[in-house]
Amino acid sequence: MMDFDTHLLIVDDDERIRTLLQKFLMRNGFLVTSARDAAHARRVLSGLDFDLIVMDVMMPGEDGLSLCRSLRETLATPILLLTAKGETDARIEGLEAGADDYLPKPFEPKELLLRINAILRRVPDTPAEEAQPKILTLGPIRYDMERGEMWQGEDLVRLTATEMQLMKLFSAKPGEAISRAQLVEDLGRDRGQAQERAVDVQITRLRRKIEVNPKQPRYLQTVRGAGYMLAPD
Repeated sequence: MMDFDTHLLIVDDDERIRTLLQKFLMRNGFLVTSARDAAHARRVLSGLDFDLIVMDVMMPGEDGLSLCRSLRETLATPILLLTAKGETDARIEGLEAGADDYLPKPFEPKELLLRINAILRRVPDTPAEEAQPKILTLGPIRYDMERGEMWQGEDLVRLTATEMQLMKLFSAKPGEAISRAQLVEDLGRDRGQAQERAVDVQITRLRRKIEVNPKQPRYLQTVRGAGYMLAPD
């Protein structure tokens, strides 16, 4: 993928890793900015927009998980976490913090490139022309299928790139259950129980934005033995 309009932010306290990743990603056609810690990243983000953030978890001061949670309050930019912790629990913690994907250290730069491109492919394109909106109603929530936007009243509900892709998948098949394995495949991820568990985490996060009571979902339902189903009004 050679896209000189795609701007990445690398956040890592290790100068050697920052430099290596910046050079590698620039050779592969990306614009790349780097930040040495969370505070530096906040200053950079206050003045620039990015297409994706690659962030180390283990940093002095504010760590990557805390920064990820904080950014998710106002920012929908995709986030890929780099972590030395390969355990499933640590990965799930990252997803619960709002990350779109994770990559355990050490890793091959080519694998990072594949992960970045996979996430970017999941970000919906904005329609070039105005189209008659097709709206799904989920109680107080409205989902614009053409724009991939979710609204509550006059307020735009911020969705992560993965949440956007999930809504795109579910809204294409309202009232039809989609299996966890199928969701993993459609999201472009490797097969396996760990990835299916990761999908469960993403569903839980999405429900918090849709449901009045996420623990008793009305609109994004679990269909026993079949998967998940979107049930609009």
